[in-house]
Amino acid sequence: MLVKTYCAAVNGMEVTTVTVEVSITRGVMFHLTGLADVAVKESHDRIAAALLNNGYQFPVADITANLAPADLRKEGSSFDLPLAIAILGATEKIVSDHLSEYMLVGELSLDGTLQPIKGALPIAIKARAEKFKGLIVPKANEHEAAVVDTLEVYGMNDIGEVISFLNDAYTQEPCKVDTRKEFYENQYISDLDFADVRGQENVKRALEVAAAGSHNVIMIGPPGSGKSMMAKRLPSILPPLALTESLETTQIHSIAGKLKKDTGS
Repeated sequence: MLVKTYCAAVNGMEVTTVTVEVSITRGVMFHLTGLADVAVKESHDRIAAALLNNGYQFPVADITANLAPADLRKEGSSFDLPLAIAILGATEKIVSDHLSEYMLVGELSLDGTLQPIKGALPIAIKARAEKFKGLIVPKANEHEAAVVDTLEVYGMNDIGEVISFLNDAYTQEPCKVDTRKEFYENQYISDLDFADVRGQENVKRALEVAAAGSHNVIMIGPPGSGKSMMAKRLPSILPPLALTESLETTQIHSIAGKLKKDTGS
């Protein structure tokens, strides 16, 4: 039986929709194609343990899994969940009627818990652009992804919840985030404040002028003179970003894994 699920690959700032195709026939081998890196290839062992610890046997069959487009390199562990769901769909443990409506991403622990991933925000933007009804992500990523409006985002704790949800045995309200409130409330929150700097009056004046006029700055000096200290505090005096600028900047932090847990900023 052939089943397809959908996820996304993040390469730099580019996000590409990936179709996970799983076909099962008689045999005992597991084949993973589609230019996958080591972390993706190791998903077989994580999926097998996660399914076993949640009451499902990994099928004894010849399983061919393809990540299309096959010429695009796939990196990271976010493909665990869509691969596991596709395998369960191919063995008819999951009703496949809703699989085409959702994009799925998430790393599986051996007990089936969904671990947070990098790049949930740009993936959500891609899911909306591709007209998916919703996006299923680890619970820790739901606020980050829910910043994207007109897309239903469901944060799940483990694979058992995902299976029940897709089988219509479990109902959950999508996560809701007031995008404008989320961004504007955090515009003036900074862990490091420019006001903390004592002395360095000439440098402070130069940075203030650069911040006000959108000029570039290059700081040269011996180690310990305060270059990094002042650079880290410069954002606290910059003019507030527009909403589109905030979203673009947050995407970079999302891809780098720098966003705080359970937040969208």
